[in-house]
Amino acid sequence: MGMTITEKIMAFHAGVKSVKADELIMAKLDIVLGNDITSPVAINEFEKAGFVEVFDKEKIALVMDHFVPCKDIKSATQVKQVREFSKKHNIKHYYDVGKMGIEHALLPELGIVKAGDMIIGADSHTCTYGALGAFATGVGSTDMAVSMATGKSWFKVPKSIKFNLTGKLKPYITGKDVILHIIGLIGVDGARYCAMEFAGEGVHSMSMDDRFTIANMVIEAGAKNGIFPVDDKTREYMRGRVSVAYNEYASDEDAEYFAEYDIDLDDIDYTVAFPHLPENVKTPSEWGEVYIDQIVIGSCTNGRYSDLYNAAMVMKGHKLAEGVRCIVIPATQDVYKKCMNDGIFDIFIDAGAVISTPTCGPCLGGYMGILADGEKCVATTNRNFIGRMGHKNSEIYLASPAVAAASAIVGRLATPAEVK
Repeated sequence: MGMTITEKIMAFHAGVKSVKADELIMAKLDIVLGNDITSPVAINEFEKAGFVEVFDKEKIALVMDHFVPCKDIKSATQVKQVREFSKKHNIKHYYDVGKMGIEHALLPELGIVKAGDMIIGADSHTCTYGALGAFATGVGSTDMAVSMATGKSWFKVPKSIKFNLTGKLKPYITGKDVILHIIGLIGVDGARYCAMEFAGEGVHSMSMDDRFTIANMVIEAGAKNGIFPVDDKTREYMRGRVSVAYNEYASDEDAEYFAEYDIDLDDIDYTVAFPHLPENVKTPSEWGEVYIDQIVIGSCTNGRYSDLYNAAMVMKGHKLAEGVRCIVIPATQDVYKKCMNDGIFDIFIDAGAVISTPTCGPCLGGYMGILADGEKCVATTNRNFIGRMGHKNSEIYLASPAVAAASAIVGRLATPAEVK
């Protein structure tokens, strides 16, 4: 029996010829990731266990992004602890104010993660890096602590679900619409502890940013990881970023899949997840009139340049609807700089939006856009649970950047075609 991409990566890092679903393995890691919320817990456990050295100072990435620039004394204290730990252990990949970005956009941008890697991160959206053909998954802070010391972690090999993609996305329809459509199809537990593998000719028509968005949100279907095959677009993205050799893997023709789904990209429409679950998806004919108070364009899901560019093209020459707030959050400093130099920020500011430094901020209800009782927000983020962005009676509608921008102009949930 052949193996899937995920199984081949796991076998290589476990030092064995083959693995199969549900098998327990111990695997070597290429990158261990933490942020300003999860790293302090890991550091405490690292020191409590008596570890005195990290396994490799170049294979640990600590990114201060959730509450940075620090919003209060507690967040400042957390960052200080991570900063001091990084200095003590000479961690190469430590990123703070001025050099940081939202972790899951920053690491691929800097070439820290690459095809064929085995990556864990104390953040559930670590699965983003599967877009590069890597195995990447989120873990708890205790696992992160042990992995920082040993460079290894244990895994149960996940079953794989194959999504055969055909066709091509229509203008302004993006990877966000695709993954919301899929989550709506299979449910928030439809891929529980499975690898979601995306295959077929439709993959090659999708941009890397679309793939990052899709891989980022597989966790919202309960998946262990999401993964794409390496193709010319993947290689082009890594060229100039990744300076070391990497491994490419492809699934065998006789690989075993737990389930398979056929997705025609030509049929995907604007898709929005209504409160309070990512599976509660609706297309425009089902939206009705949902008037909104706030728009958030950004996050590790949709804060890359193409996301902000698409939103700006919808918003260009228009003003925000009366009473609507719009917060634009570039995912990294490079995205910020490119948007600034290309006049993208001018479009947003002229429309009445505000630009933030890179941060997770409002996505997890941290800061930079908390919602009050009864407020409704269209966000390009990844979760719309009760109280996720503020008050328990607030509502979050997950959407693509184009839909978010259109909604900001119209004042209610809207498609780009409704912007006059």
